[in-house]
Amino acid sequence: MSMSARIMIATLLLSIAGAANAAATVINAGRLLDVVSGRMLSEQTIVIVDDRVVSVGRTGSVDTPSDAEVIDLRDMTVLPGLIDMHVHLTGDPDAQGYKNLAASTPRNALFGAANAMRTLNAGFTSVRNVGAGGWADIALRDAINHGDVPGPRMRASGPSLGITGGHCDNNLLPPRFDSYSDGVADGPWEIRKKIRDNVKYGADVIKFCATGGVLSKGTKVGVQQYTLEEMIALVEEAHNRDRRVAAHAHGTEGIRSAIQAGVDSVEHASMIDDEGIRLALENDTFLVMDVYVSTYILEMGEAAGFLAESLEKERTVGQVQRNNFRKAHEAGVRMAFGSDAGVYPHGNNGRQFAYMVEYGMAPLEAIQAATVNAAELMGWSADVGRVSEGFYADLIAVRGNPLDNVRELEDVRFVMKGGTVYKR
Repeated sequence: MSMSARIMIATLLLSIAGAANAAATVINAGRLLDVVSGRMLSEQTIVIVDDRVVSVGRTGSVDTPSDAEVIDLRDMTVLPGLIDMHVHLTGDPDAQGYKNLAASTPRNALFGAANAMRTLNAGFTSVRNVGAGGWADIALRDAINHGDVPGPRMRASGPSLGITGGHCDNNLLPPRFDSYSDGVADGPWEIRKKIRDNVKYGADVIKFCATGGVLSKGTKVGVQQYTLEEMIALVEEAHNRDRRVAAHAHGTEGIRSAIQAGVDSVEHASMIDDEGIRLALENDTFLVMDVYVSTYILEMGEAAGFLAESLEKERTVGQVQRNNFRKAHEAGVRMAFGSDAGVYPHGNNGRQFAYMVEYGMAPLEAIQAATVNAAELMGWSADVGRVSEGFYADLIAVRGNPLDNVRELEDVRFVMKGGTVYKR
């Protein structure tokens, strides 16, 4: 569409909005990153009406309403709001291992409200929450949507599905407590019913554990848990209910089986091999690899409550994951940004960008993983992930140029979500 056509459309939208007494905001940006083309545009004006962008163009060439609030970001770089595809907002990084048993579901939900604000202030205006007991993340999402608490846009999974005694179960208590996590389900029909329960109570996405994990007690990180038959039933049921599927999978066989079953994304993907990479490419499967969190786990150690066996597992898998991140990226597998926030303190999500660049991505590719790629995996490609006409006015700003130094994204100075400024 030509510039003149965009101006005409923007003018029409502004006139309609004015008739309805809609709120208008004008942002003057010194630099604006077009995350699709990778071009850094200078001297750009963004016109926002209510919660949407209605016009973007060179400053002086865009019609602006006379009564609009003007925000001067001429000394900053503006980008679309960032997206983290693997968070646990109700998780407390200071309550790992046995410490986690002390928190109730209501306490986790309230803690999640504080974490939602920290995450938003860090520049992450959309997140996918993959795993929370008691459907606490569903309650948090609804509270944000209703304006009760500030936070990012959310896709929420509710309880993660997993086998009895697996990574998604609670294995910390002896038999007399008869304790199981909310998402435990064994066999295809039990799994289907559990998915139906999650959907009934509001889940947007289905998350399950295909292999063991680092932070669970008594599981081997590389061993497959659900069988291929179970995974096929799970994905079929979820997709029939119009829900995308995220598979926690560290081990090689579990990664392959999850991709063969048709999952939309593999989380962690630590031990992915050449065959797994080939399958991911063939099936257009996203990888969501949390290549920062290993540093935090090993630095904090038992002081944060991490189990000794968890630390030993992290020592065996952390660097393997980072090496395979580089290998999968070089092969052309699609990547979306996911950090596992909740294992480390919320609000530090941006620290992962530097690790993605260290292990093979260009800064632009890392930013695209957290914008256009993540928006596609989220199912929100028409609404978030770029600064463009018709998209939500989810914008952030940093002082320098993140294409020169991606660590600029660790210090976000301005945050707008849906036309409302949360950090200035």
